[in-house]
Amino acid sequence: MLSQGFVSAAAIAASVLFILSLGGLSNQEKAKRAVWYGIIGMAVAVFFTAFGPGIGAYWVMIPMMLVGAVIGAYVAKKVDMTEMPQLVAALHSFVGLAAVFVAWSADLERRRVLAARALDAGTEQFSAFAALVATKAPDELMFLQIEVVLGVFIGAVTFTGSVIAFGKLAGKVDGKPKQLPGGHLLNAGAAALSLLLAILYLNGAGFWTLLLIAALAFFIGYHLIMGIGGADMPVVVSMLNSYSGWAAAAIGFTLSNDLLIVTGALVGSSGAILSYIMCKAMNRNFVNVILGGFGGSQGPAAEIEGEQVAIDAGGVASALNDADSVIIVPGYGMAVAQAQNAVSELVRKLRAAGKQVRFGIHPVAGRLPGHMNVLLAEAKVPYDIVLEMDEINDDFASTDVVIVIGSNDIVNPAAQEDPNSPIAGMPVLRVWEAKQVFVCKRGQGTGYSGIENPLFFKDNTRMFYGDARQSIDSLLSQID
Repeated sequence: MLSQGFVSAAAIAASVLFILSLGGLSNQEKAKRAVWYGIIGMAVAVFFTAFGPGIGAYWVMIPMMLVGAVIGAYVAKKVDMTEMPQLVAALHSFVGLAAVFVAWSADLERRRVLAARALDAGTEQFSAFAALVATKAPDELMFLQIEVVLGVFIGAVTFTGSVIAFGKLAGKVDGKPKQLPGGHLLNAGAAALSLLLAILYLNGAGFWTLLLIAALAFFIGYHLIMGIGGADMPVVVSMLNSYSGWAAAAIGFTLSNDLLIVTGALVGSSGAILSYIMCKAMNRNFVNVILGGFGGSQGPAAEIEGEQVAIDAGGVASALNDADSVIIVPGYGMAVAQAQNAVSELVRKLRAAGKQVRFGIHPVAGRLPGHMNVLLAEAKVPYDIVLEMDEINDDFASTDVVIVIGSNDIVNPAAQEDPNSPIAGMPVLRVWEAKQVFVCKRGQGTGYSGIENPLFFKDNTRMFYGDARQSIDSLLSQID
């Protein structure tokens, strides 16, 4: 059994490692080292918490930790990079559900302490947490109850919201925004009723109030995310990441665990900041995102004239051989086809031929912030040619060829040209300004959000149909 001094020192060390990890993730070259900081920090946190003072029942805890570690390792090896966003959403749901269970347990222990006080009984039979609760004054117990309510509510919203986000990302739930009759009034009513139940609980009502708060919060999480369209799902994942952090922080206060408070606050604040940045990138209102009030259209979309014109590999290769400047815009289709290595080889050949080749990355390309950056880094694409939207958007007008690989919404001119589009006002990559645009796409269907793209019908656009990896492979032998 480790002393509290060791545990406190370990908490500080783990917190520093977590901060270094978050800071390092802002730079692609430092990202791998940053991940190791996070791994080491978590290992330190788990070890010193598990063997700290007041912890027991190792015959149950250690086997469960081993089972969890084995499951985690198996899932991590099995899940492809294309499935990483839904895995993140699933992990958020675990954090939320854990917060609910811990909060419930904390209240049951609180009630045991109050019952023992009423009977003037000793605390020898108490758990370590209950013994800690027994030292609290009445006003401190009131704060504990507030922490319990926050843990239950935020955790429950996070759980069902993350489950629905997982379903939408995995294609198991329809990506279109759907709400029950009554829309946001149902969410507001459920939130108001939760507040009323919380007041009753704080004034001595039974455990049933926490059960009802959880049920209402489960509904809010479900209904909020169901009402958000697929095009906005990357922001939703970031938002749920923030929720999971605040749920963990609330439980940290409940358990008087400094490390959990710091870690939860880091995750919650960083997730909120990222959500705000992404909202700005998509021209969304941050408060509107939190309330789940976006993702739907405002009226009938503009009609699209013309037709999609196909081109074969020979035509695309000929244009690339004649071009001096090329910009590649990757999207989720590249991830699905696992085409990043073929794209990296194409870039190598084009650059060897003396052509300027760069990548244009939209902040919400793929299904998760940074999704495309990770794939390109995995394929050994040089960091210095991977540029963000704001860095490259003004260069499309002077670019000879743009190759769009599996992107749809992030290159959709309707965002700027059609005020009734569900993505109206969203900043997009202005690929249509280039001399020639080639869109590598499986077929003529719409993107994840279900929105038709006028880019595919423009005079300077040609559709390069087929699997992205096979299509790029077919170009390689024809590049001079």
